[in-house]
Amino acid sequence: MQVQVRDNNIDQALRVLKKRLQREGVFREMRLRKYFEKPSEARVRKKAEAVRRNRKAARKQAIREGLIAAPKRPARPGMAPRG
Repeated sequence: MQVQVRDNNIDQALRVLKKRLQREGVFREMRLRKYFEKPSEARVRKKAEAVRRNRKAARKQAIREGLIAAPKRPARPGMAPRG
């Protein structure tokens, strides 16, 4: 994985690198491999992740179809209210 450093801006390059590693799941993988996980625990974890993914997909689909309302976004401090 490569990240370009522009104008000797190392901080920006590190931020980009960390974001890419996060997106690829490297940090999650490192945390999982830190300790041995029994095969039965791995099955339980993978099944729970699959259930979570399916619920999230079903919720997004229901929002798209208008069956349920989208969650309200919290107001950001310092921003003027809309409307």
